[in-house]
Amino acid sequence: MVHSLSRPRATGPGARAWAIWTVGVAAYVLAITNRSSLSAVGVDAAARFDADAATLSLFAVVQLAVYGGMQIPIGVLLDRYGARPIMTIGMLLMAVGQLTMALSPSVGVAILARMLLGAGDAAVFPGVLRLIATWFPAQRGPIMVQLTGIVGQAGQLVALIPLAALLHATSWTVTFGSIAGLGVLFAILVFLLIRNHPPDRDEDVSVDTDTGAIRVVTSSVDTGVGIRAAWAHPGTRLAFWSHFTTPFAGTAFVLLWGMPFLTAGEGRTTAEAASIMSLYVVVGMVLGPIVGELSRRIPHLRSRALVLPTIAVQATAWLAVIAYPGPAPLWLLLALAVALATGGPASMIAFDHARTHNPSHRLSTATGVTNAGGFLAALVAILLIGLALDLQGAGTPETYSLDAFRLAFLMQVPLWLLGSAFIVIERKRTRVRLGMDPPRAPRRPRR
Repeated sequence: MVHSLSRPRATGPGARAWAIWTVGVAAYVLAITNRSSLSAVGVDAAARFDADAATLSLFAVVQLAVYGGMQIPIGVLLDRYGARPIMTIGMLLMAVGQLTMALSPSVGVAILARMLLGAGDAAVFPGVLRLIATWFPAQRGPIMVQLTGIVGQAGQLVALIPLAALLHATSWTVTFGSIAGLGVLFAILVFLLIRNHPPDRDEDVSVDTDTGAIRVVTSSVDTGVGIRAAWAHPGTRLAFWSHFTTPFAGTAFVLLWGMPFLTAGEGRTTAEAASIMSLYVVVGMVLGPIVGELSRRIPHLRSRALVLPTIAVQATAWLAVIAYPGPAPLWLLLALAVALATGGPASMIAFDHARTHNPSHRLSTATGVTNAGGFLAALVAILLIGLALDLQGAGTPETYSLDAFRLAFLMQVPLWLLGSAFIVIERKRTRVRLGMDPPRAPRRPRR
C-alpha cells in the first residue's frame, strides 16, 4: 500500500543510494548462482548421491516450493523490519544451505540443504526491490527493477561455467564450501553497508523528484478476503496463467535437466553444453527490455501478440528437437536455447496484468498469486520429467538415453496446452470485464 505526503522538492538518488543498490544487486547475483548451482553439475550430483531421476528432480522441486511458499511471509517481514536484516538472514541461510550441501552424506540431508537454500533465496530479490522503492525516486522504479533483473541473471552464467570448472578441478566439498564462504562474506557486506532508508527519514519512504511527494513504502499482505478478491478478477487469473505457462520450460531446462540432456542425451561435450546454456541466459537478458517496451506499447494485445506466440515458439522448438532423427545438430540446440529464453521476459508480462487489473491495496496479494503460477508449473515439470525418466528405466547417469529424454520432455506439452487454454479464456473474460468486448449472450432455456 502507498500513502502520499507532500514535502518540498527533493534531489535524485546520490552516490550512497547507488552504492547500496550495487551491494544489493551483487547479493542477488550470488542468490541466482546459489539457485542455479545444480544446473551444471546435475550429473555429478546424481553420481555423488546415487540418486535416480525422480530424486534428482526432488532437489529442485523442494527448493522451488520453499522459495514460492516463503514469498508472502517474506513480504510481512520486510514490512516490519526492512530490507537490511531480512537480506542478511537470507544470505546466511543460503550459506548454511550450501555448507550443508558440501558436507551432505545422504540424499535426505541434501534435500534439507536445498530447502535452506530456497528459504534464503526468497528474501533477496524482494529485499532489493524494497531498497529500490526506498532509496530511488518513484519514476525510476521500473527501470531499476528491470536493470536488477538483467544484472541478476549473470548469476546463472557463474553457475554454468566457473562453478562447474571449479568442481571438476577440485571436489564437491571444496566447490560448495566456497559458495558458502561467499554467502557469509555477502551477509557481512549487506549488514554493514545496506540501510533500510535514507538517514534523514525515520521510515521506509520513496521520494518523487519531479513532484517532491514522499510515499511511505509498505509491503503488507492482504488477508484471505484480499486473496479471494484478487483471484475473483479475471485479470489476476490471466496473470497467473500467463506466468504459469511461459517460463516453466526454461526453468526446468536451466535449473536441472538441460545439462544432463545435452551431455548424456545429445552427446555434447560439457563445454558445448555450457555454451548452449549460456546463450539461453544472454538472450534472456537482451530480450528483457525489448519485451518490456512492447508490453508497455500494446497493453491490450499482450496475450495475443507476446504471451501466446512465446509459448508457441517454445513448444515448436522443443518438438523439433524431440522429433529430429538422432542427435540434434548444434544449430537446432542453439535455436532451442533461444526459444526457451523468450519465456523469462514474457513471464514478466504477467506482472503487468496483475498491476493493471488490481487496486494498490491488494497489489502485493495479486503479485504473490501471479508469482505462484510460475513456481507451480516449474516444479511440476521438473518432477514429471524425472518420473518419466525413471519409468523408462533411465533414471541414472549410467542409463540416460536420448530416446528416454525425448519422451520425458513431452511431459511439458500438457502444461503448455492447459495454460494456453486458460490464457485464452481469462483474456476474454478480462476484456468483457473492462467493457472492451460484449458479454456472452445467455443461453436460451430449453423448452
